[in-house]
Parts: sequence; structure tokens; C-alpha cells
Amino acid sequence: MSTKKYLSVFSPANAEQRKANFEDYWDFTQQHGGELFEDDRDLAVKRARLKHFQDNPVKLKTPLTNPDAFYRNYVEMQDDPKTLDQKTLLLTGMYKFARHEWVGIKGAWDSVPDMANSHSIEDKISRVHLAEEFCHVRLFDEMLKTCGLDKVEWVPLGPIKEKIYEQFPKFPGFLMDTPAFVTELMGVTFYCHLSAKINELFADEPEVRDRLQELLAEITIDEVAHVGQRRNFIGSIGMKVSKMLVKPFYTLFFNDIPEVGELFDVKQMIKDGEEFDFNQLPDYMIEKSWIPSYCRA
Repeated sequence: MSTKKYLSVFSPANAEQRKANFEDYWDFTQQHGGELFEDDRDLAVKRARLKHFQDNPVKLKTPLTNPDAFYRNYVEMQDDPKTLDQKTLLLTGMYKFARHEWVGIKGAWDSVPDMANSHSIEDKISRVHLAEEFCHVRLFDEMLKTCGLDKVEWVPLGPIKEKIYEQFPKFPGFLMDTPAFVTELMGVTFYCHLSAKINELFADEPEVRDRLQELLAEITIDEVAHVGQRRNFIGSIGMKVSKMLVKPFYTLFFNDIPEVGELFDVKQMIKDGEEFDFNQLPDYMIEKSWIPSYCRA
């Protein structure tokens, strides 16, 4: 007898189920993030949580071996990645992943209606979703500062990639929804593997390890909810397409971040994405996050 609590994220759902789940997600997100501050692209609960971390800083007892190597490679890899120590690789790779997220949400923020002009639940959810993503960038920045890296700048991508990210939110739903869902799924997959690598590489710095895990958990909990929320836009045919997109999307994206291939098993990440069903996540994350009703066993 199966003891799994959750079904595959690719499980089918009819239009009525998805409508009910949009309403349920909206109720969840209003409590989860709190008041939206449009001008600051911020949320009250998230702002307070970040302030807690900033007011109670944790720092490395033994500084990074060569911080200059981080600053030389964090925007674009200049050195042979095999010559860099694994902590530096982890931090440069984490920055590059978060930078893609940051560029994407910058373009989307100006393309979707603000809350005053959001008339559907879906539009309201999208606005709060983007604000959460801006909060994630601040949390990633705090992760880097925890490791003594307080001179990080969030640098735009090249003009072609920037334009692609800028135009993507303007695509009609039937083109945008499946890749948007796979992108969120890729985020959760990456964060789960990142968490394991943090435990491994920062075992010698338990206070920093625990703080990094706390910060990453804040991001992952939101991202788990985003996976369900983005999946909710997609019908049965789109779900089949989404599953087919996991391998090429993961491969293409991670090939653009050389650190990933040095640190992680990309084939396993692809497998984890294709088989994702929420059961591997720790209970405390599930309790704080949101999962569609049709993904519950």
C-alpha cells in the first residue's frame, strides 16, 4: 500500500478544479506574504523576515580562501572552473541562477497589471508572485553577505537575453504557461540540490550552514507554491508538453552556468524534475507552502 501523500505535479486536473485552486491559492498568498508594497516591489511578511536576518547577522568564522576569485567570476566565468574551490563555485553559480530570475521578473513587473488594475484572481496572483520573486533576490543577496561577499552587484544580462526576458511575459498563455511552469519546477529542483550541497560544503561552519539553509528555505517554500500555481494554468495537453520540456529546458539553462556541471548531477536533476511529486520535500516546507488539491493523494 502506497504511503505517498502527494501525486505527480503532472497529474491531470479539469477546468473546474483549477478554478477552485486559483481561489484557494489567492487566499493562501494573502496570508503568506502580507501587504503588497507596489513601489518597493516588496511584501510585508517577507520584509519583516529579511529584517530579522539582517538584525541578527551570521558570518563565516574562516573567510573564503580567495574572495577575489568570486568577484572575478561571479558575473561571467573568467577562470577555468576546475581551478576554483567548491565554496566559490557554489556561490558564483548561485548568483548566476538568481541573476536569471532577477532579470526575468524585472521584465515581467512592467508587463503585467499593477494591483490597482488587476481585475482577475489570476492577475492579482501574478502581481504578488512577482513581488515574492524580488524578495528572493534580496534573500540571495543576504546569503552572499553571510559568506562575507558584500560588494555584489546585480548586473543585467546581455541585450539579446534581456530583450527575450522582457518580451516573454507578453506571450499569450498557450505559449507562456508551459515554459513558465517548467522554469518554476527547475527552481525547486535546483534549490533542493543546492541545499544538499550547502550541508556538504559548509559542514565546517555550522552557524553559517544553518543560516544559509534558513534563507534558502524562505525561497524554496515560495517556489514550491509557485510550482503549483503555475501548473494550475495548464490543461491536459499542456501538461504532456511540459513534461517533454523538462529535459531540454534544464539542459539548456544549466549549460549556461558552468558551475552547475562541476557541482551537481544534472542528469539526476532532470530525473527529479520529470518525477516531481512533492513527497521528497521536508514536512516543515509543505506546512508553510501550497500544493494543488489534485496533487494530493
